[in-house]
Amino acid sequence: MNKSKIFLILCDMIFVFLFSSGIAQAKVYNLYYLGGQSNMDGQGLNKDLPDNLRKPMKNVMIFHGNPAPDMSENGGVGIWAPLQPGHGCGDFSTDGQKNNYTDCFGVELSFAAELLKENPQQDIAIIKYSRGGTTLALNGAKFFGCWYPDYNIENRLNQYDYFLETVKNACAIRDIDGDGEEDILIPKGIIWMQGESDAVQTKIMAQSYTKNLKRLMDLIRAAFRENDLPVVIGRISDSGVKKGKEPVMNYGDIVRRCQEEYVKDDYFAALVKATDNYDYIDDWHYTSENYIDLGKEFAKAVLKLQKTQ
Repeated sequence: MNKSKIFLILCDMIFVFLFSSGIAQAKVYNLYYLGGQSNMDGQGLNKDLPDNLRKPMKNVMIFHGNPAPDMSENGGVGIWAPLQPGHGCGDFSTDGQKNNYTDCFGVELSFAAELLKENPQQDIAIIKYSRGGTTLALNGAKFFGCWYPDYNIENRLNQYDYFLETVKNACAIRDIDGDGEEDILIPKGIIWMQGESDAVQTKIMAQSYTKNLKRLMDLIRAAFRENDLPVVIGRISDSGVKKGKEPVMNYGDIVRRCQEEYVKDDYFAALVKATDNYDYIDDWHYTSENYIDLGKEFAKAVLKLQKTQ
């Protein structure tokens, strides 16, 4: 089945799921998609979490699609489960029957906690699919994988396909919390942390980032049937510059400008710049404290955008 047919089927499933009538006593969840590469995976250590983020979170469910290399068979399978630590490090996996948690976390914990501070009575659903090292540019497909939507060499699968598969699988489950009643998911925002890999390889890849980002975000919005769905982008930063060394990303400034351009041209998009001040545990990844802060900043940004709708 080609990508256009898969996409149309996915949209139809979400449309029926979100707007079907006659569901008695349905619980309504505010739905957010979290995507990108390794700084969306998250490298924070569970042992560093404050007490309020260490346990499964009440009223928050997550469907974390299985991360997979391009051309794999099991990308995007998963289950709905209460949000808890262990969705980070890039080592998280699931077979669609159970989750294999890690000793790491990403932005999802503090993101959900900050949303609940705004409205403690709400129910939150998170769909997460990300994979470290991935690019938006087609040129990056030969490395860790790419998100290029039109990637169709010999009908091979890539990260965009696994995003579609993740959302399709998540929305195929009508009772996400297992209480015996069908639930309703209302899309509320897209959170995207990615771009480091596009800033490393070639200048052409970096220069194409605005165009590639716009196309992908437009398609992700379309998948959720909401053209004005708020999009929050995390600005990439460079550990080399932060540590007074040679830049790790040869074309980081170009990608940062492209991120600025995308947000400037999209009224329902915002750029989180807190990453400019973050510390690193290695050449690429932030500290545990920073991931906690980044989740909070993402939540604040998406809530602000929602108020403009």
